[in-house]
Amino acid sequence: MVLNTNKFKTACIFYMLFFSITIFAQEPADFVNPFIGTSNYGAAFPGPIAPRGMASISPFNVAGVKNTPMEKDSQWLSNPYVNENNFLTGFSQVNLSGVGCPELGVILVMPTTGNVEIDHLKYGSTYSNEVAKAAYYSVNIDKYKVKGEFTASKRVGISRFTFPKGQSNVLLNLGLGLTNEEGAMIKVVSSTEIEGMRTVGSFCYNSPEDAYPVYFVAQFSKPANKFGVWKKPAKYNGVEAQWMGYNGKTRMMDNTIKTVVGDSIGSYFTYKFDKQETVEVKIGISYVSIENARENLAKEVGNRTFDAIYKETYNEWNEELSKILVEGGSKEDNTIFYTALYHTLIHPNILNDINGEYPVIKRTKIAKTKDTRYTVFSLWDTYRNVHPLMSLVYPKQQSDMVKSMLDMFDENGWLPKWELNSTETFTMVGDPASIVITDTYMRGIRDYDVNKAYYAMLKGADNVENNPLRPGLKDYIKKGYLTTDNKGPVSTTQEYNISDYSISLMANEFGDKDNVKRFKERSLSYRKLFDKNLNLLRPRTPDGKWYEPFDPSSGANFEENVGFIEGNAWQYAFMVPHDIIGLKKLMGGDIPFSAQLQKIFDSKQFDMANEPDIANPYLFNYVKGEEYKAQEMVKKLVREYFKNEPKGLPGNDDTGTMSAWLVYSMMGIYPISPGDPIYTITAPMFHRVTIKLDPRYYKKESIVIERQINNDGKINSIELNGKSLNTFFISHDDFVNGTKLKVIQN
Repeated sequence: MVLNTNKFKTACIFYMLFFSITIFAQEPADFVNPFIGTSNYGAAFPGPIAPRGMASISPFNVAGVKNTPMEKDSQWLSNPYVNENNFLTGFSQVNLSGVGCPELGVILVMPTTGNVEIDHLKYGSTYSNEVAKAAYYSVNIDKYKVKGEFTASKRVGISRFTFPKGQSNVLLNLGLGLTNEEGAMIKVVSSTEIEGMRTVGSFCYNSPEDAYPVYFVAQFSKPANKFGVWKKPAKYNGVEAQWMGYNGKTRMMDNTIKTVVGDSIGSYFTYKFDKQETVEVKIGISYVSIENARENLAKEVGNRTFDAIYKETYNEWNEELSKILVEGGSKEDNTIFYTALYHTLIHPNILNDINGEYPVIKRTKIAKTKDTRYTVFSLWDTYRNVHPLMSLVYPKQQSDMVKSMLDMFDENGWLPKWELNSTETFTMVGDPASIVITDTYMRGIRDYDVNKAYYAMLKGADNVENNPLRPGLKDYIKKGYLTTDNKGPVSTTQEYNISDYSISLMANEFGDKDNVKRFKERSLSYRKLFDKNLNLLRPRTPDGKWYEPFDPSSGANFEENVGFIEGNAWQYAFMVPHDIIGLKKLMGGDIPFSAQLQKIFDSKQFDMANEPDIANPYLFNYVKGEEYKAQEMVKKLVREYFKNEPKGLPGNDDTGTMSAWLVYSMMGIYPISPGDPIYTITAPMFHRVTIKLDPRYYKKESIVIERQINNDGKINSIELNGKSLNTFFISHDDFVNGTKLKVIQN
């Protein structure tokens, strides 16, 4: 046989090229940068967590010298880690991501060397060489020349410390935390195990009577040469204090296994190493009991190594993130997209232990589930886009979230508003659970007690006595709006309107014609607050008169004002997503509607960092001929506010809401009216997006969004399965039952 050398060379080059592409191809999880959102009040943390995990580990650097630059007791701060800070005092084992109020950030583990020091201001250290990626974080602790590495499973945090030769210590500090809630218990079980609990709660510094325990069991890979506990009691004054030689002095209790309770307490494990050594610390978490924390640790992790657990959690992240595959974007685009998707998969998170047990609302008993009991429902934020995204991409998770909400109704008598670890905080305004349930149902996810859901919605919407979901409901039903006797009367009226519209949709599904009409009419009552002279919504006093003096700009940047919650009249001007056509008529038609919308952007009244106006860029799609403005504005906002850097979120992530906005915006669709199963369309920022569909809920395997660019101009046409769409809107059913949504730009 004669060898064709040219063909041989070509084949070699091809295989080398293919091999190199295969070797260096990045998985979706490889693009995740957990440092995004750790500055600019994004409130994200860079440490590891499993998808929707109960346990998480965050470096804790907000307890240093006050105001250098951000310290937890010197200002409002809701995160255990700030990227600009540089003083580390440990690694917290339970944390919240992207919330606006401080909570959790407790059970701090800190490696040290030399003599045991328990004052965090003395044992704290600067740090360097941080590495953060999906399921992994590492850092060098400068003062001790110790390397810390961290990963996590669903209910267990795993730390690996590499110590130098000499005396080394692992401290477990229960006195320090993100909030100043007090009360803890600790016991050294053996030279390789510690158990205990820490009280947390008082979210947004309210409802202190609802504080609750988080239990833990810590197991060490090497037995300690010496161990102990400490307690620093309060200092007393007066005559009796003169007899107390131990008054206010720290008690160090060596080699004891007795239980210690108090506020400033902790334990230490000390080692004497002849050479460099590593110690792994596995900490199981439970909100039920110490026994369950130990079972979570044993069954979920057991004797497996740090590397094995990291690989498993990384693979889980990659599987979840791979539900959406993007092609044709830059590395930066991939990074901000997959990090945003990552952030949407942190909360709501699991509450139940591995045996199914969890505490019910108000903790009157322990219940058990065969599904997943979810917690951390920041619904005022997430009803707008996070839950619609879950219904599309992760419908089983969304179904279990609705089941969790209905279980909360059974336990508490009301649907959740802002639930956190089976504590109803009643934070923010409105009745958002009704919107989420309706939106889920209308997208075809219905494997839960729909009759109970409808009953629960009606109770929240109609019960005027002692209704924690809808304060001021009597006025709202009678007048159609809340007056200035209530907090944030205009924005609260708008929230009730959106919920009522969702209930009208659900009533229609039940054939309940009377309630369809009643709630549809109620949903339009915002019109009574519309001031046609300003083309804005405006508060009214109890006697029905316009509130004076009225400054539409008052309320920006969280300034207190009479009419609105976390915003002003400009930012709430278009927050009637269910009645944009009606709002256009109120404003005088397409031209004044578009002009008022444009004015918000031109006058810098648009706030990308908060929820009330985040759908505004897409509203240009309601004006024929001006859809290009939506395309331009969305792209501009993505480039301006979302970056591959710590301050790469516009502000607080609000448990994934800002991240969900980005995910949708980069895919080129957005759920414009919560409750309505429709998307509005803009230009995708990738050439191709493939959304894998769950066969338990959808008929097709996937739906593809494809962009065809001629000169990167405005959208010229949109096709679904090769047929022209002739609109910038598409129903959820048409979308998921299609094969390809093609956006053509000329």
